[in-house]
This record gives sequence, C-alpha cells and structure tokens, in this order.
Amino acid sequence: MTVIVQKYGGSSVADVAKIAAVADRVVAAKREGHDVVVVVSAMGKTTDELIGLARRVAETSPHEGGPKAEPARRELDMLVSTGERVTMALLSIAIHARGHDAISFTGSQSGILTNDRHFDARIIEVRPHRIQDELARGRIVIVAGYQGVSYKREITTLGRGGSDTTAVALAAALGAERCEIYSDVDGVYSADPRVVEGPVHLPEMDLAMLGEMAEAGAKVLNAQAVEWARRSKIAIHARKTSDPVSGARETVARPGDDDVIAGVADENKNVRAIVGATSVMVAQLAAGNLTLFLATAAREEVPVGDVVAFGDDAFVHLPLLNVPDWQRCARAIDVALGGAARFLGPHAVASVVGYGLTGTSGALAQVLRVLDGACAKPLCVAAGPLRISATIEESKLAAAQRALHAAFVA
Repeated sequence: MTVIVQKYGGSSVADVAKIAAVADRVVAAKREGHDVVVVVSAMGKTTDELIGLARRVAETSPHEGGPKAEPARRELDMLVSTGERVTMALLSIAIHARGHDAISFTGSQSGILTNDRHFDARIIEVRPHRIQDELARGRIVIVAGYQGVSYKREITTLGRGGSDTTAVALAAALGAERCEIYSDVDGVYSADPRVVEGPVHLPEMDLAMLGEMAEAGAKVLNAQAVEWARRSKIAIHARKTSDPVSGARETVARPGDDDVIAGVADENKNVRAIVGATSVMVAQLAAGNLTLFLATAAREEVPVGDVVAFGDDAFVHLPLLNVPDWQRCARAIDVALGGAARFLGPHAVASVVGYGLTGTSGALAQVLRVLDGACAKPLCVAAGPLRISATIEESKLAAAQRALHAAFVA
C-alpha cells in the first residue's frame, strides 16, 4: 500500500471535538487503502501557555539588582515537548474508539535525530524503523511533531512550525506518495487573508517559490519543511481540516520549473531586531566587529537573517521567533562586542516574492514607490532573485502588505 503522511496543526486538534473530527479523517484515509502516518502538534495554544508558565516560574526569584532570570532552553524543550505527546495519545485513543488499531510515538521513538541545538534544532537523519514495523502490522502510526532527540540523547524541539518539518522528513524517509498539511486555511494565498482583503488562492506552486514565501513569514508552512520537500521531491498538499475529505480546495506544491512569474506580498514577523554591528568609536574595526558579532550570535544560538553591509556599517536581521531568551543573548552579544552592537526594534518585514524580481524588471523601484505611498518608509531593504524584503515599523505592516499585494498580485 502507498504511504501518506498527514500533519494536523494546533488549531486542528484544539479540543476533544476537533480531535474526533481528525480521527474520522485519518480513518477515512486508512479505509481508502493507504498506510497512514499522522504527525500532530500540541493542542491549541498549549506551547505558548507552557512557555509563559516557564517564564513566570523563572521570574519568581530574580537576581538581586540584576536582570530577571530566563528559563534554560534545554528545560524549555523538556517542557514544551509534552504538548505534542498529549495530542498523539489522545488521537490514538480516538482512532481505537473507531475500531482501528493505532500506536503513538514520540519524536525520539520515531527515529527523528537532530543536532544538539535546543528550541531550534535541525533534523540531521530519520530512522523510521519502528514506524515501518507498525505500518507492516496494519496500524495507523501517530507521531508527536516538533521534536526529536539529539545525537547526545537529549530531547530537542524544532522551532515554531517544526511539526511541518517532522511530517515532510518522515514522508521522505518512508517514500510517501505525498505529505498532507492540514490547518485552518485551505492552502496558500498570495497574502494573509486576515490582513489583505480578497487575496488570491494559489492552487499550485513551485516548491522553490513556496520556500521563499515561508522564509518571508508565510504562516501556512515552515521554511525548513519546504526545503526538505524540495530536496526529497515530496509533493505537499496544504488543506483545511474542516473541509470535505475529497473535492475541497487545496494548494499542491511540487518541484517545478523556474519559469513562473508571480508577485506575492507577505509578512515576516519573525524579525524582531536590527543590529548595527559597527563601533561608533572605532569605525575602522567594522569588519572585525561583524565577524565577532556573527560568531557570538552562533554561539548563543541566535539565528541570523539578511545581512546588509556597506562601508563601515552593517545591519543584521535577527528573527527571534525561536529565541526564548533574547534578553540574555543580547547581553552576551553586547559584552562580547564591548558595546559596539546596537539593537533597534522590534521591527517587521514586508516582502514581495516571485520570479523575475531582479535585473531589469524594475520591481525594486516599484516596491519602494508602493511603500512610500503607504507611508511605510523602509529602514532597510534586501533584494534577491526571488524576494524583495523591506524592514519597516511594525505599525505600518498591515498597510504595507495591502499596498504591495494590490501592486503586484491583485
């Protein structure tokens, strides 16, 4: 039988009724003759609630006269990884209640091996032997998404949206026919429907384009998951959980040719800081300061986005979605650079994604004109073959998205 991997996000399993509906959909896929592997997220806002709880506990005894304590990333991984385990067990129970055999596995039991980063780990290998054994016995396998185990045998989590990565990585390792990603939207749109009125639904997409959208902040799919799919040539079907089992609208993303031209405006709320990496006092040390800054950020496990350098100045975009202890990291960077780093923000990033955005297309000039008309003057702009991104004030983001969408898509 062919293998399909289904992933259900937190909003799809937020309560008992929704878990029951997911169980019905999973059983329907099994009855169609597929081997089914299901990857689940934590219920609703469980992960946010657990992180909030950890922070409140950490702040119960702040250091006298110093900054408030922050929870260690390792302990956060131990804590938040429990959310998906609750969901996997409940879904397995629901499937049993419908007369089908199911078994739930944690990320480590599923063979998800990662590097040794905490809270933002990367999958380095998948060994799905136990899953394959259970599929051979006719069982439906439920896997806790968002988590794995490092080569040091530590529990790790994969960063926000990491359940997508779990699903696609398992689909690749199992040679699955496809990977179905279920959420509360029926696929990918040209902009966030909550911000832009009447965005265009995209029924088919090239994985390279989808990857750029995800990097720019599109919420439907995780960027790391799309990269796994692109490398492994896995088709992704993005669907709405509450839609009918068949015949509903969806977005199908596959490896494709680079001849599609599409303008897509989106947001990137992951970027929370812009850093000037040069010293005001000693400008001639700018290059060394940037190198030191990047090395310190890597040591503190702070991801780095676009880097724009010119003359004695350098600006570094820091996406902080998966940095739960940013204040500690900022202090460490400040100490390492002797005050040469300045942190600005938080800011937002508005992006246009599509082929043909550079060269003689004039797209960059148009982006600047549109943002000027929306009173969202960029603080910094980065342009590449598939994406033009402008760092702007957070309060201007919605207006910028709507203006860019109207100019490039509508």
